[in-house]
Amino acid sequence: MNRWRGDPWAVLLTLSLGFFMTLLDITVVNVAIPSMIDKLHASLDEMLWVINAYILVLAALLITSGRLGDVRGPRTMFIGGVTLFTVASVLCGLAQDPAQLIAARVAQGLGAAALVPQTMTIIIGTFPAERRGAALGVWGAVAGVATIAGPTLGGFLVSAVGWRWIFFVNVPIGAVVLAMAVVLVPDVRHGVRHKLDVPGVALATATLFCLTFGLTEGQRYDWNAGIWALLGGAALLVVVFLIYQGTRQDDEPLLPFALFRDRGYAVMSFVSATVQVGMIGLFLPVMIYLQSVLHFSALNAGLVMAPSMVVSAFLSPVAGRMSDRIGGKYILMTGLSLFAVGMAWLALVTGVGRAWWEFQPALIVAGFGIGCVFGPMVTVAMRNVEPAMAGAASGVLNTIRQIGTISGSAAVGAVLQNRLAASLHAEAAKRGAVLPAGVRGRFVAGFDDAGKAGLEVGAGQTGVALKPAPGTPASLARHIHQLAASVFEHGFVHAMRPTLALPIAVISVGVVSCLLVRRRAADSTAVVPDAADSPAV
Repeated sequence: MNRWRGDPWAVLLTLSLGFFMTLLDITVVNVAIPSMIDKLHASLDEMLWVINAYILVLAALLITSGRLGDVRGPRTMFIGGVTLFTVASVLCGLAQDPAQLIAARVAQGLGAAALVPQTMTIIIGTFPAERRGAALGVWGAVAGVATIAGPTLGGFLVSAVGWRWIFFVNVPIGAVVLAMAVVLVPDVRHGVRHKLDVPGVALATATLFCLTFGLTEGQRYDWNAGIWALLGGAALLVVVFLIYQGTRQDDEPLLPFALFRDRGYAVMSFVSATVQVGMIGLFLPVMIYLQSVLHFSALNAGLVMAPSMVVSAFLSPVAGRMSDRIGGKYILMTGLSLFAVGMAWLALVTGVGRAWWEFQPALIVAGFGIGCVFGPMVTVAMRNVEPAMAGAASGVLNTIRQIGTISGSAAVGAVLQNRLAASLHAEAAKRGAVLPAGVRGRFVAGFDDAGKAGLEVGAGQTGVALKPAPGTPASLARHIHQLAASVFEHGFVHAMRPTLALPIAVISVGVVSCLLVRRRAADSTAVVPDAADSPAV
């Protein structure tokens, strides 16, 4: 195996497997929520914390761990992160109550935060600049595959062997990644001793925690005064953090402002957030629609999305290689445009009683788009980044991506709930007109607050628990139940279309912003590591 040590493609395989695990655990848990509620006797609120605790810790610590990679070495941080993530996965699978599971998910988030920024840093230090786009294209393909593998793999494991195996499946993967990392991954350092900005770490962590907690939990707490206080505190801490970082630009800052003086990096940071809003805007309403309206199982709903992600996975490395040759700007703009077109097409074909194959043309177009996004986006962002700053650049870029995910989830969820409440009321009034006068008002009233429950439904549910009054004839009770299901199905479709308009609009802004990126010819001064910057192995 020693002859493979430092081989760029063997290193990339190792990093991609580790990256895949962390992304998989963002989405895989969603499918298992009903089973975990039943087996652990947990509330929905506790299960939402199982999801959000992981995301909160991951988002809050990415910048810090990226800089720690510069200080301690990215290989050391990657190996430590994989070890912690794998052990935490065992603890998740062994958890006997919600509190234990939430604590283990926090540990998982710590492990993921430690390893994720190091993947990009090591890729930059291992691959020469002319082949970096292809490598980052593979890295991007992993992101696409993990997004769809979560619901699909999660649905299979929950159905076949139980919810604990959505965590236990990480153990053999983690063991393999750990062994490969020890043997294959070089110690990428650049001959400069770094030190950690401890006050900056504290400010950044507090800022990101307040922001991510407020955005993640805002919908559940009805955007009350406490949530707005957290978001206001995050805004204040951002100002303090930036002022403090401004005083340290000549002394190892946690956030080097020089990163954003490069137009490509600055624009791609914004574009990465728009992409995540688009991704969550596609998957959140569509997965609910497939299970709640079309009554697909969790596994089948995941499989509906699979062809588009297969297309994305195969196309992403190709797009990365093309970025190396001709520059990524126009490939990225094409990809974002196709992604938006695919989502708009999907919005037009959604309806009640659709078959799985009716969505495939739109989803495959979106898959082509996604495949042309991640590799070129990261290539353009990191083209001029000096290897010694790769850890900070990777941490900041991944943090912005996670903030885009959380912001997109909050925004799309809020729009969907708002439109769902309005459409359910309208559908109930229209379809309830056939009911007797004494029943009609109660039927319509039962849907008035249904938007709050609309995001918590699963396969086979109507979204509203309507209980006929005592003494209601059985035939009328059945009719009410059928009407309720019809109201929810049609109401959700009507709510889903304007909801998809939000991520489409955000992606369109991302397309236009790409025009600010300089053409490849103007970037001929890109930093290419010389002998002095080559990795120390």
